[in-house]
Amino acid sequence: MTIPQQVMLYLGVAVVMVPLASLMGLGSVLGYLAGGCLIGPGLKLVSDVHTIRQVAEFGVVLMLFMIGLELDLKKLWSIRRQVFGGGALQLGLCGLVLGLGLFAAGMPAVAALVSGLSLALSSTAIAVQTMAEKHLEKTPVGRAAFSILLFQDIAAIPLLAIVPMLGVANASGEGGEGAFGVLKALGAIVAVVGIGRYLTRPILRTIAKTGLSEVFTAFSLLLLVGIGELMHMAGLSMALGAFLAGVLLASSEYRHALESDLRPFKGLLMGLFFISVGLAIDFELLADKPLEVIGLTLGLVLLKLLVLRAIAPRLGVPKAQPWLFAALIAQGGEFAFLVFGVARESKLFPADSHWDGLLTLAVALSMAFTPILLIVHERILERHPKKPERETDVEDEGAPVIIAGFGRVGQIIGRFLFASGVKATVLDRDPDQIEVLKRFGFRIFYGDATRLDLLEAAGAARAKLLVVAIDDQEASELLVERVQEHFPKLRIVARARNVGHYAALRRKGVEVVERETFEGSISLGRKAIEALGCPPFEARERADRFRRFNVQMLEELLPHWDDEARRIAMANHARVALEQQFDRDREVLDKRGIQGWHYDPSDEEDAA
Repeated sequence: MTIPQQVMLYLGVAVVMVPLASLMGLGSVLGYLAGGCLIGPGLKLVSDVHTIRQVAEFGVVLMLFMIGLELDLKKLWSIRRQVFGGGALQLGLCGLVLGLGLFAAGMPAVAALVSGLSLALSSTAIAVQTMAEKHLEKTPVGRAAFSILLFQDIAAIPLLAIVPMLGVANASGEGGEGAFGVLKALGAIVAVVGIGRYLTRPILRTIAKTGLSEVFTAFSLLLLVGIGELMHMAGLSMALGAFLAGVLLASSEYRHALESDLRPFKGLLMGLFFISVGLAIDFELLADKPLEVIGLTLGLVLLKLLVLRAIAPRLGVPKAQPWLFAALIAQGGEFAFLVFGVARESKLFPADSHWDGLLTLAVALSMAFTPILLIVHERILERHPKKPERETDVEDEGAPVIIAGFGRVGQIIGRFLFASGVKATVLDRDPDQIEVLKRFGFRIFYGDATRLDLLEAAGAARAKLLVVAIDDQEASELLVERVQEHFPKLRIVARARNVGHYAALRRKGVEVVERETFEGSISLGRKAIEALGCPPFEARERADRFRRFNVQMLEELLPHWDDEARRIAMANHARVALEQQFDRDREVLDKRGIQGWHYDPSDEEDAA
């Protein structure tokens, strides 16, 4: 089968099976898994599962990188108790129970320990995807599950590093080669930390200056592939390296631009990963050893369900939802495939046993159980389902004001707000401006302000005011349209480059629009007539009168803006009216004389 034919096959099965599964209430993950089973073990259209798995695992790499981007070190420290306390409790108890069960089934002690800990790991890909589909991310259940998954991802680093050492020690009683492997792993982790902290940001800043978004995306992919290959050479998982890189870039101003560029790739590759899991299900082994496979799968899921249900109250899970929490992460995980592969290469499993294949099949089948468990929970255990209650103490770093564009106008507005004690989030594409802003404590997001995902990340749903100060007129109008459509409660004040831009924004419903040179020009004109001998108070009144007439004229022109002839006639009429008003003002002022700034009309009445 040629590459284009394979691409058509995978896209076709995704387009058919995923919507069907979603319509049946089974979720997208089960649709991908069923599609993989259909074209693999079912119709046998695909035989080279190993190559597909290598490509598909890059989806897990992207997913963990983006999870890392969402979790900077400050946030990780703030939830350390849930992550390290709850995560260690779950991994220890589940690993112990599952390891004892495998040992009782006849597996050697060392292999049983490694396999138990591997099976205790859950599928981050499936759990995160399921929580996103069911909008559980910000709920207590979602946060508890995410904390467990995060600890598991971190714990997989030493687990993957120690398996080769255990295999060598088990075979020959010597741990020298395993110790060297650990040193290589530590060296790779140090290299990833150095790259993420000291090299990536300067390179991203340089690329951002070019303004070429495709090069920015290309470097993002190059970064992930490079870090993944480095970790692979050290005998570690590509996904773990990507996670570390994401954590190191989580506090970067380029974080959301990276997320936006990589999200489409992640979605497609994650779908391919789930398809590859379906392809890997060995139905021949299932037919040869049905009792062993079914027993391992049910034992894995049931034991994890019971342990997770027991520890749920300690993790802050509401009393009504412990089974939901358990169902989310009761399956085996992607890292189990990696650990089993390393264990096989390290000869940790007995040579004549089928443990490797049996455990791999059990993990794959347990993944398919997750949507089924959730359906059972919704339809049986939860007879009166309620919308999950969201946490009231979810961390909110959003500012009340978002400034889109930090050029000449945006800078002045931002400095004024900063001096007034008002927090502002800045959206800008100029790397040099971003470097300056970081020193003043502004919350900064690099990227195109018109992108909906960037606006959501910046907190547009919670902000009170959006200041549109973008130089580009088309981008400014597009931003206004998207905000009005998706964030109708967000108030907008906008900068207009000229009269035409002013009219366009006002006709889109923006109530407060200021032309960028208008006020400065009026102020300069006021100073000019003062220099020619006009008293300051008269100059101010003339400036105020001119401002009012000008704005009033524009507002009257807006309904007829497309009729050029009528617009010109109305503008000429307004100019004549303004001149007549000035003549009347001059007569009044000449009659009053120069009264100064504190002129009181009652003085004229007393004199009369």
